Amino acid sequence: MQRIERAADTESAWRAVLGGFQGNLWTALPGIVQSFDAQAQTCVVQPALREPVRDASGRSAPVTLPLLTDCPVVFPGGGGCTLTFPLQQGDECLVVFASRCIDGWWEAGGMATQRERRMHDLSDGFVLAGVRSRPRALSEVSTTTAQLRSDDGQTVVDMDPAGGLVKIKAPTGIFLDAPMVTLTGAVQVQNNQGAGTACAIRGTTQFEGTVLANGRRIDDTHVHSGVSAGGSTSGPVA
Repeated sequence: MQRIERAADTESAWRAVLGGFQGNLWTALPGIVQSFDAQAQTCVVQPALREPVRDASGRSAPVTLPLLTDCPVVFPGGGGCTLTFPLQQGDECLVVFASRCIDGWWEAGGMATQRERRMHDLSDGFVLAGVRSRPRALSEVSTTTAQLRSDDGQTVVDMDPAGGLVKIKAPTGIFLDAPMVTLTGAVQVQNNQGAGTACAIRGTTQFEGTVLANGRRIDDTHVHSGVSAGGSTSGPVA
């Protein structure tokens, strides 16, 4: 005989009641992104955990939970700045469920009235991107620097707080789109990749100060040797 079958065993009865209550209390679940609406900034997510359900015969079998639709995506942000991610089908995530209905707040923002009295419901999930299972763990994660990186590690913005250094790595190139780019320090082009032209500038170029080419001045202070009057060609830059 099971304890719950005993007439005087109130503890087991209460445990059964609480267990049934907790079974309908949703807090957070890992999920897999099925689609992403960039305009609405919502996801359709498949919960990644199956729910064991007991059938009429008493046997328990895992059941796939329904798709979670219109889940707002949480992008870290504040103060007019936001970090976004190009979510794709198959990305893993964590879905956190609000304790109350979020429909009114999601549609209007600000202070909103609850449209329904549901609590901890599968309908009220927020998607947190970046949660990873062990098979999808990133390789070569830095333990000393902060990085904004691609999963394959080929494109990286690396900030080293100890060395006071920021490194940018890109396999194709770096594009700056601004009407003015100001560099306050010295600029050095090493051309480690051996490009035919290490630096190309299109348009009018203005220099202030000494301009050197292979160690020789080519600015307005340079002079030529072997200068003679007439149409002859002068010598090299002195």
